[in-house]
Amino acid sequence: MSRSGNAAVEYVVGQLEHGTPEDEIVESLVNQGVDEEEAEDFVEGVAAARLNAIREAGKSNMAKGALWCIGGLVVTAITYSAAAGGGTYVVTWGAIVFGAVQFFKGLGQSNQQ
Repeated sequence: MSRSGNAAVEYVVGQLEHGTPEDEIVESLVNQGVDEEEAEDFVEGVAAARLNAIREAGKSNMAKGALWCIGGLVVTAITYSAAAGGGTYVVTWGAIVFGAVQFFKGLGQSNQQ
């Protein structure tokens, strides 16, 4: 390939993130002197690795989000229970909302195609 390895990967990832179809990226590489079959294999490999990385990040975001949300609910339940006879309790709405948002962001990432 005429580009250095890292530069070629960065180029393809950048194009994919901008929504450029894979066949147009292949055509661009071919126009730069890359063999068509090599360009197709390269773009397919980079696209698959990128998608895998996004899905893995999604799984991580889902797990972290679930922990934040559940942790917030548990703290709220414990303080509410402790204040049952009269007193104050804490509603950790920030952790609950943050966790839910992060969970659903991760769900979207893990379902990318």
